[in-house]
Amino acid sequence: MTDRVERDFSHLALCVAKNRDQTAFAEIFDHFAPRLKAYLLRLGTPHLQAEELVQEVMMVLWHRTNLYDPCKSSLSTWLFRIARNRRIDAVRRAKSRSTADLDDPMILPEPIESAQNMLEARDRDRQVRAAMIDLPREQYDLLRMAFFLGKSHNEIAAETGLPLGTVKSRIRLAFTRMRSNLGQASVEDV
Repeated sequence: MTDRVERDFSHLALCVAKNRDQTAFAEIFDHFAPRLKAYLLRLGTPHLQAEELVQEVMMVLWHRTNLYDPCKSSLSTWLFRIARNRRIDAVRRAKSRSTADLDDPMILPEPIESAQNMLEARDRDRQVRAAMIDLPREQYDLLRMAFFLGKSHNEIAAETGLPLGTVKSRIRLAFTRMRSNLGQASVEDV
């Protein structure tokens, strides 16, 4: 993330701390929530737990932003550290629960994803990757940056030197082409 963008997020965090600025909070949330979730999923956190942990991190942001010091770390570092620590706490809680009474009816196992669902997801991923390869290089690169590297449209525009509108148009055009290659349902399911 560029220094300018990081300073903007630090400023937004200070607005949340001082004024309970909901617009600033929403902007931070929109930017970081998907990135935090992706990070937690990469660490092996189950999907629902990752979503819950992101909500916890955002609650810390809202209620304890006054503890954030932009001189010590960037906002992204602070948020990712909180996410990591919350995940560690959740793993520890799960380990302590594993010694609990297994006959307790209140302890329910995590639902196991069916083999059929896993095969469908793998097939859908293969189809999407194949459709992406058929895209023109500039569209492929922009989609890869946005969805596989988790960059915002503004970050992509800054990195590529393209106008923001061009980045958005090319990504939208790429989705239109993929939709026609895959069929309407496949792109919307992904």
